[in-house]
Amino acid sequence: MVALSTISVWRRVVPTRHRGRMTDATTAEHWMRAALEEAAAAVDHGDVPVGAIVVAPDGTELGRGHNRREQRADPTAHAELEALRAAAATLGTWRLDGCTLVVTLEPCPMCAGALVQSRVAHLVFGADDPKAGAVTSLFDLVRDPRLPHRVEVQRGVLAAESAALLRSFFTPRRYTPPRQGARVDEWGGLENR
Repeated sequence: MVALSTISVWRRVVPTRHRGRMTDATTAEHWMRAALEEAAAAVDHGDVPVGAIVVAPDGTELGRGHNRREQRADPTAHAELEALRAAAATLGTWRLDGCTLVVTLEPCPMCAGALVQSRVAHLVFGADDPKAGAVTSLFDLVRDPRLPHRVEVQRGVLAAESAALLRSFFTPRRYTPPRQGARVDEWGGLENR
C-alpha cells in the first residue's frame, strides 16, 4: 500500500506518493565512486567521462551506463539514459518508482526530462554543469511544479572528483599551442601580429 501525502502548490492541493528516504551521505558517496569508475570507461572510446547508476529502493544496483555518443554515433546515448534503459530492462517496466539515479555530472534537459518521465524518486549528482545543467544551473526541470512528477535532488556529492575527471578529459583537447608571432592580448587571448 502506498502512503499518500499532500503538497500545496500554487494554492491547490496535489497528492503525491511517499517515495522513501533520500540516499544518506555514506551511501551516496559509495554509489558516486562506482559512477566515477563507470565514467572512466567512456574515455576508452573518446566519449565525455560521465557515468550513471540506478539504485533500487532496497539498495541494489538496477542498471549503469556511461556516455556512448561517439561510440554509437547516437546523440541520445548519455550516461543517464543508458542507466535508465538498463534499469527498466532489469525491472521489466518503465516506471522506476522509488529508485535513485546517481550521476557524475548534472543532467542536461533531455536527461532531466527522462528522469521525470521514468518516475525516478531521487537524483544524486556530482559536478554542476553551468553550460547545460537542467537541475540547478540553468533550469530546474526535475522539481517544476507544472510537471506530473518531481524528483528529490542531492547535489555536490564528490563534486571535486567528478570535475577533475572532466577537466582531465577536456584540458588536452582544448589546449592550442601558441602560434609563432602571436602575443597574448590584454584579455588573455591570442592576437596575431
